[in-house]
Amino acid sequence: MKESLEAEFTAFVADRGQALLRIAHALTGERATAEDLVQGALAKAYARWPRIHGDAEAYVRRIIYNDRASFWRRPARQREVSMAEPPDRPYGSRPDQEVTNRLAVREALLTLPARQRAVLVLRYLEDRSVEETAEVLGCRPGTVASQTSRALAKLRDLVGDADVWTHSTGGSR
Repeated sequence: MKESLEAEFTAFVADRGQALLRIAHALTGERATAEDLVQGALAKAYARWPRIHGDAEAYVRRIIYNDRASFWRRPARQREVSMAEPPDRPYGSRPDQEVTNRLAVREALLTLPARQRAVLVLRYLEDRSVEETAEVLGCRPGTVASQTSRALAKLRDLVGDADVWTHSTGGSR
């Protein structure tokens, strides 16, 4: 029995691990932090694996969102502070405009509070409805709507250029 549960969990990680990492990376903005977040969520899920019924991926995603939100609630002295340099820019004297736009949106996303960033990731990266987003985050749909509105307004203030929105998000403002 235990071997079949381990095999099931291993298959889940192999199948959905990269998708979970993409979500965590969008939430954190840092690959290493995202990997740590996913690893912690998978460790928690593994401990509860025999009791997880239904959509295991939704369960693990909720752990990821909750762990990321609780990170900001910890006292500053308990948080890791990343001191690494920003990622390398495209080389050459004239970087491609689309890359520049994506970097501008990414940097603006990283200035948002964790809750607003989580709402945008769920709504636009995962293409979830307001109701689904509210369920994942454990809040009301009205909270999702207001957080989405505030986050998009702040992004527009920070980035501003309409060309960024049509190229970086695949849609229009």
